[in-house]
Formats: sequence, structure tokens, C-alpha cells
Amino acid sequence: MSGLVISGGRVVDPASGMDAVGDVAVVDGKAAAVGASLGSAERTIDATGLVVAPGFIDLHAHGQSLPADRMQAFDGVTTTLDLEAGVLPVGSWYERQARKGRVLNYGAATNWAFARIGAMTGSNAESSLEAFGNAMRDRRWMDNVASDAEVAGILERLSRGLNEGGIGIGILNAYAPGAGVQELTAVCQLAAAQDVPTFTHVAYMSRIDPESAAEAYIRLIGYAGATGAHMHICHFNSSSKTDVERCRVLIAKAQAQGLPITVEAYPYGTGSTVLAAAFFSDPEFVERNGTGYDSVQRVTDGHRFSDREELLKAQAEEPSSLVLWHILDTENNAHHRDLLDMSVLYPGGAIASDAMPWTTSDGKTYTGDAWPLPDDATSHPRSAGCFTKFICEWVRERKTVSLLEGVRKCALIPAEILSQSTPAMRAKGRLAKDADADIVVFDYEKLSDRATFTAMNRPSEGVRHLIVSGQPLITDGVLDVAVRPGRPVRRPVVGS
Repeated sequence: MSGLVISGGRVVDPASGMDAVGDVAVVDGKAAAVGASLGSAERTIDATGLVVAPGFIDLHAHGQSLPADRMQAFDGVTTTLDLEAGVLPVGSWYERQARKGRVLNYGAATNWAFARIGAMTGSNAESSLEAFGNAMRDRRWMDNVASDAEVAGILERLSRGLNEGGIGIGILNAYAPGAGVQELTAVCQLAAAQDVPTFTHVAYMSRIDPESAAEAYIRLIGYAGATGAHMHICHFNSSSKTDVERCRVLIAKAQAQGLPITVEAYPYGTGSTVLAAAFFSDPEFVERNGTGYDSVQRVTDGHRFSDREELLKAQAEEPSSLVLWHILDTENNAHHRDLLDMSVLYPGGAIASDAMPWTTSDGKTYTGDAWPLPDDATSHPRSAGCFTKFICEWVRERKTVSLLEGVRKCALIPAEILSQSTPAMRAKGRLAKDADADIVVFDYEKLSDRATFTAMNRPSEGVRHLIVSGQPLITDGVLDVAVRPGRPVRRPVVGS
């Protein structure tokens, strides 16, 4: 047989329910066969004692660069998508990724926040972490209800992004809490008309009314019911804070009534975002969130803020700086561990990292070619170890779900969330004939997430082989720094 055979591994395919020793044959970027004794090939990987699974699919990854891809490769990820924020303009972003070459399969939604920035402030800067932070100096797009003309401009920009192949609409509602219900209803109606999901960071995350997380989820449920739009909830854990239990009941009831709502979560109690985020400047930040200002920690130097005055000053001076937000104390608080479980183990929910870009000590985003990453590169441990942490802790150690179900949450469920709107996803997240050859081979017993909050840039261990689009990227635990096998995940472009 030509191509590649991965032989003698424990093949775990959540689509078929297979969990048995077998072989996987790969030809021309596709799985040619899955079964026993498939014979020899031009190249053979001996997977005896290893797990062979569909590569993990990350619905929520903001890194979208060569170094971010490489770190995620050791986390078992083969497809990395920026859907919560998205990008704008969409077409030029895809063209730029293709020119540079990507290590993992990549894609993005169209960005509602930048559509708002453009329509309401006149700034048409391309979306980026730096541009996002800088845009927060002009709070009109964050605080104001859009006029009819501005809503028309927002919808026009979003429509253009969808026509250029955007996977859906990313709605960073928490960063523009002033947006009106009429505008967001129109955005969701656009998504429904185009048959694409929305990926929402809900407007509010407080534990108390008004403007509580519960209120935000009630709004989201209302958008789904009133418009028919597929509403995907981003980072269910950090959006719900310490009110996960109440919010979980609301979402489960809405789903039981048939509303098109899906969920993702990451296995950490600490979040991350830009310093200029509107919710940090809330005068009632402490009361509404149950955390002090010292829960906000600058990534580059580990500094924790002491009070509101210091934080506001830093927001004005360095709006794009990445910060950690320590929300759930899962190490010392058993109730907080239970709350994280409720979100991570939510039935039918996906695992998604919310991986952040890598920044250096000067605060600039790192997009260079160095491997390993520079010593001063920082992000969040989830940017390096989200999926391995979930498999290690929730599957292997605690046995809260089976390995088959764990892989389902990391691979198949993310693919299914996108399969209706994005044809390219229908061949991902599974191991079967004609599926895309995006495959992770890992040592189940030695799999380990090594990144911590004091050593963020340590790659995970245990991924022995990673195949992306049929091409080996990691072989015997060693990254091939020369190859760029990533392919775009994109909806069909209108008029092409």
C-alpha cells in the first residue's frame, strides 16, 4: 500500500464507537481504511501501546500564528479556529495565513466587535490584539446603543465577512455591553438567514442582578428562540463565574426544548483577556464578581493589581496588555472544583482552550519562528495544555468520563457544532474511510500538561505523532519545523 499506515494502536473513534486495537491507513491526505491488519505501506508508524485518535479541534483559539500552532500541536490539536472573536476583514486574513503558511488547519468567524468599531468610530484597522486594545480608548463602540445607520454598517461588514468565507459570527458582547437588543437581534437574524452559528461571549458575568450572568443567558436563549440562530456559548465556565449551577439549569432547559444552543468550556479556573476589558473598570467590580483587584494579574511580569485606581491607570497606559483573571480557586475550594466540573463535563459540550497569543516581556505579540519559544514568551497555560489537561485529569486520573467520551468532547463534538454550516468540518473529528487525515497518536499513561502559571511556555508531553492533512508534523515526539501542512477551514466564498 502507498502512503502511511499507523499500525497496532488503540484506535479511538467516537463517531463509530470504536475503541479497539487496529490500523489506520492514510493516502493523499485522507483516511483510506480503518481496521485490522491493513498491511505495509511506504511509511509505517508503530503505534503499539499508544492511542490513535482524530486530532483535537479547538473552536476557540486566539493565537492564530506559527508559534501558537506549534504549542497546540503538542496539545494534540490539528485544527485551530478563532470563532469567539473572529477576524475582520475575513478575506485578507485567509490570504495572509496562506502566504505565511500554517502548521495546523485554521479558520475564523467574522468579528462583530470590529464591525462595531468600524461602523461607530470610523476606525477600519484590521483586527488584532493590539488594535483591539487601542480601540478601547474610544468607548463609543463599547458603551453606546448603535443608531439605525450604524446597525446597517455593522450588518454590512458582517455580511461581507460571511461572503468571504467566515465560519460564523463572533460576538464579544461582554466587551461592548452597551449594544442594544435590537442590534443583536438583527445580527442573529443575519446568522440564521446565512445558516451560520454565532459564537458569543455573553454580555454580563456578574453573580448578582442586574446585569448578571443569568440575565445574559436568558438573553442568549431569547435570541435563539426569537431568531432561530444557532447560539454557541463560549467558555461556559468563565462566563458563568461562581454562578455556573444556576446558568447550567437555564441552558439545559432551553436545549431540552429544542433551541439551537451549544456549549464549550476549558479546564481551568483562571481566565485571560486584555487589560482594557470593560468589565474590569466597573465601579462595582468587587461586589459584582466576588473577587478583589488582586485577582487580576498582568501576564508579562506577574504583577497583581492592588486597587481600582491602579488598574484604571494601567488600562489607559497599556490597554492591549494581557492579564490573567483568577476566578475559581480550584486548588483550595471544593465547591469551586464542582463548579468547574459542571461546565467542563456539561453533556454534549465541547472542550475549547480560549488559547491566547504569545507575548514577550516587552508586551508585544510573538509571531516568530523560534522553536522552542523564547524564554520570555508568556500566555496562559491553556494555550499549551488545555486538551492534555482534560484528558489527564478528567479522563485518566478521575475517570469522570471514558476515553471514548473524552475524545468525543475534544474532536467530534466540535466538528459537529460546525458541520451544518461549514462543509469542510464534516470530514474532521473522526477516524473513518474518507475522513481527513488529521490524527493524534499519544501515550495515554505519559500524557501530561506541563504549562503552569509560573512556566507558561512548556509544551505538553505524550503526543508521540501528529498528522495534519496527511502529513507528519510530530514524529516520535519531535516537531518538524520545516513543514507547513495546515489548510484553511472556510465556508464557500460567495461569487467564487
